[in-house]
Amino acid sequence: MTGIPPSAVRAAADLASTALAAVTPDRLTAPTPCRDLDVRALLDHLAWAAVLSQLAAVRTPLQHDWSSLTPAPFLDGLPVEQWAAAIPVELDTAADAWADRAAWEGETLMGAAPMPASVVGAMMLAEFVLHGWDLARAIGAPYDVPAALGEATLAAVVPIAQLGRDGGWFGPEVPVDPSAPAVDRALGLTGRDPAWTP
Repeated sequence: MTGIPPSAVRAAADLASTALAAVTPDRLTAPTPCRDLDVRALLDHLAWAAVLSQLAAVRTPLQHDWSSLTPAPFLDGLPVEQWAAAIPVELDTAADAWADRAAWEGETLMGAAPMPASVVGAMMLAEFVLHGWDLARAIGAPYDVPAALGEATLAAVVPIAQLGRDGGWFGPEVPVDPSAPAVDRALGLTGRDPAWTP
């Protein structure tokens, strides 16, 4: 088990949901801080994160062709204008699953790959917080990360930052002042500029 409290996933999911609530149909093609992803693509990415998070918490594998353009199952067939409103329910389900301390123990599956459950739980927390930030920045919505959640996000990112850069999930590190808030330092480690604007 990491030092990250299971309740932090709930805080991360709730915060990401505030950004989702601010998405409007006219912003779906807006650029985001994520390379090559507009708001629509980022919504689908966050939806898949919610699905993967739920399954990992209960040790259920997912076989999926990631080269396919099929959206997350709960979005498939839904008009894209309704995607942002559909995702918070799935984030809630993920948060409920990770609220059980047993979910953080032993090994689980990330998709089909075995990984320590504590690492996956931490990754999913960071995924929710950081992609919520990406969305908020893309659409100009407020996004206030509480200090404790920022510290949890940083704790989740530090051990995987180099792996993320090597694997292409994160961009090159963006230098951030060491005295900056923890969430800004987490953003920098994952290749995001905390001062990014569209």
